[in-house]
Order: sequence, then structure tokens, then C-alpha cells
Amino acid sequence: STMRKRKTTDSPYLSLNLSEGKEKLRLKQEVGLISGVSLIAGTMIGSGIFMSPEWVLHHMGSPASSLLIWAACGLLAMFGALSYAELGTIIKESGGEYIYILRIFGPFPAFLFAYTSVILVRPAGLAAVCLSFAEYAIAPFYPGCSSPQVVVKSTAAACILFLTIINCLNVRLATSIMNIFTAAKILALLVIVVGGLVLLAKGQTQSFQNAFQNTTSGIGAVGVAFYQGLWSYDGWNNLNYVTEELKKSEVTLPRAVMIAIPLVTCLYLLVNVSYLAAMTPSELLSSGAVAITWGDKVLGRWAWLISLSVALSTFGSSNGTFFSGGRVCYIAAREGHMPNILSMAHVRCLTPSPALLFTSTVSLIMIISGSFTSIVNFFSFIAWIFYGMTISGLLYLKIKKPELSGSYKVPIIIPMIVLMAAVYLVLAPIIDQPQIEILYIVLFIFSGIILYFPLVHFKCHPHFLQRVTLHLQLFLEVAPTSRDAN
Repeated sequence: STMRKRKTTDSPYLSLNLSEGKEKLRLKQEVGLISGVSLIAGTMIGSGIFMSPEWVLHHMGSPASSLLIWAACGLLAMFGALSYAELGTIIKESGGEYIYILRIFGPFPAFLFAYTSVILVRPAGLAAVCLSFAEYAIAPFYPGCSSPQVVVKSTAAACILFLTIINCLNVRLATSIMNIFTAAKILALLVIVVGGLVLLAKGQTQSFQNAFQNTTSGIGAVGVAFYQGLWSYDGWNNLNYVTEELKKSEVTLPRAVMIAIPLVTCLYLLVNVSYLAAMTPSELLSSGAVAITWGDKVLGRWAWLISLSVALSTFGSSNGTFFSGGRVCYIAAREGHMPNILSMAHVRCLTPSPALLFTSTVSLIMIISGSFTSIVNFFSFIAWIFYGMTISGLLYLKIKKPELSGSYKVPIIIPMIVLMAAVYLVLAPIIDQPQIEILYIVLFIFSGIILYFPLVHFKCHPHFLQRVTLHLQLFLEVAPTSRDAN
């Protein structure tokens, strides 16, 4: 390290390598089973379950078929997460899809993923969730009218800055906030579930009569309905981004998946049943915000609790997205695919603060520009390209290198189903309803070639970057970290 060494060898999180004559700085292993479940469930339960049901119903045409889509999305998320859990026990490094693609397929496709994820997908997703939080958080202050955009954007920016401070200061603080907000949002969903069960007990079952009538059968419509549902399940793979920070990762990773995803799936199905018990399909389709309409119908003057619950839910989800998204940037930098400063950690807080600061900066730019809505709409398209590539890597390892199998294995049929689903989800919208935005996304992904060959492959780095990196190290109080392969 170009940074002067500090006398911190007595820390349990630092190890001294005498053969190299330097200290090795590692991130803390602070994430246990409860925090792991909270990271998965807390990120999955965001604004989607409060907003997406009307769009799933719109594309599927009938209540029963929309419920089938929600169940299928949960099953697909479960299969994907179980497959990722096996990858996590074989490749015990943080970084999720990035590190798996890198170790299996090599640096070029891994760089394209990191480039797309760090510059576009993660910051756009974070910005979108924070804007959703801002909309619901300030809505009570502007009753009867839409909130001013400058206030919405300022609140969203403040949310990102607050999350940046929390995640840069302490991993344990960030995970504690995740645990608290996950419990709060599960409680909010249980309120909706209980309200729905009361309505069903009173005989409000008109939405479930002839429940398959008007079901859509178009391949593209089903694919888009899956996209809407899967947006609500996004986050099922979040624990794989922080594998090195898990306590006993080979046990914690699969257990957390098996608890969190069935829990979220059951809640989502019961919440959708509750929506349909309170509203007819036509009322649900005409609702701008399903949860708010449900609250007005069922809770009456207590409907403000739903707005508060959605605000809490989106804040907790944005914290989980930020926590894991910064790790992709950090790991990619550690592997030489991003500027070196982003691979460093704070010498006292032991958090990847430069990577987190970079992610928050890009997200703030997206909030200010406000032109990322179309990017978020095609989030699932980008995600399932790389999910499919990652799952195909697992199939390659299971078939060609079975000796590498870790302590946890899934039957080969499960990743095969996920791969077929990924191919369908990528191709269905292109075949049925091709849109120019998909071409733009593909062009953006492959524009990474322009950066990969000069900066990564041939390592043509301007000399002034070393001086800039040194000054940033001193200013941010960060140092290079070593890989913890457990």
C-alpha cells in the first residue's frame, strides 16, 4: 500500500503476514443468519408488492392467472437462489454474478457485467427505490395534489446520503437497520393479509368467481407479466454479493435462502388475495397505487398507516440494495476491472467506503437527471441475461468439474429450469413486442468493449491516476484489502 501503515495488528479483523511484511485488511464477517434473512427479504419487499399487482393483472387478464404468475415468480426466485447458494459454496468470494462469471468464463464477460451493473443497473435501481420512498414519505404533506418534483428529488437525494453515511460508518449498524425495517415491513404486510382474511370471512369473494375468465395466452404478455412480478422478487440473490462477510457462509447462505424466499412468496400471495378481496379486478386495474386504495377501503381513517408502511418498506429495500450494490463495485475494483481506489476499505470502520461513495454519486446523478424510468422498466431484461449466463456456468461446473462441488448441492434439474426461464424471459418480449429501447440496452452493454481492451486487457493507465489514487487514499483514510476465501 502507498498509504502509511497504522499500528492496528491487535484488531481481530486484521492479520499480519510476516512473509510479506505487511498487514492484510479484511472486511468484517458481521452478517449472521438473521441478518442474512433480513438482507434477502428486506431487499425483496420494496415498493413492488404495493405497486406491481395491477400490472400483473393487466397483462394476464384474470385474477387466478395473476396469482399463478406471483407463485411462479416465487418458485423461480427460489430455484435461482438455491442454484446461487451452490455457487456460493464452490466460489467463496463476494460479488455475486460478477465473481462467478469471472471465475468460470473469464475477465471479458465479467467486465461487461460489472460495467453494466456498476454504471447503470444498481444505481438506477437504487435511485428508483429512493424516489418511491420520497413519493410516499411526502405524500401526506400534499393532500389532494401531486407532490412537487423538486421536493421529491430532494427527499430521495437525502435518503441516499443518509444511507451512504450509515453504510460507510459501520456494517453492523447497516445490518441492524435492515433487521428493524424488515420486521416493520413484514408486520405491515401481515396487516394487509389479516384484513383480507376478514373480508373473505365476510363473504367478499366476488373477484374469485370465474377467476380464469379473460386470461391472456400471448407469449409476450406472459413474459412482461413475469417481469412485473419478478421486479417485486428482485433481491433473491443479494446474499451472494456479501459471501465474504457471512459467518459460516457454507451454512448461512443456503439456510437464509430457504427461510427468506418462501416467507416472501407466501406473504405476496396472501397480500394479492387480500387486494382482490377488497377490490374487483376492474377497481384494482384503475387504481394508481393498489395498497393505498386497499387502505382507503379497509382501514378508513387509518389508511395513512399504509402510506407510512410503504415509505418504511422502500427505505429498507433501498438500504439492502445499497449494501449489496456497493460490494459489486468493490469486488470488481479488487479484480482490476474498476479504478483501484474503489477496492479499498476504511482502515477503522472496515467498510468499502470508496465503492459506496461512488455508487451513491451515480445514483444522485440519476435522480437529478430524472431520465432513468425507461432503464428501470428494462431492468429485468438486463438482469436475466446475466442470471442466465451465471446459471449456465453452474451447469458447466456440475457436468464438467463435479469434483469442485461444495458442501451444498442442488439437483441439476433446478438450474436447468432457471436457465430455460432466463432464455424465455430474454427472448419473449423481443419476439412478441420488439422495442427500440432493448437495442439501446444491448448497445450499452457492448459499449464496454471500448473500455475493456485499453484499460483492462492492455492496462494502459495514465500515470496521473496513481497520484490521484494516493491523494484519495489519504483523504478517505482507506487502504487495500486482501481476499478472504474462508
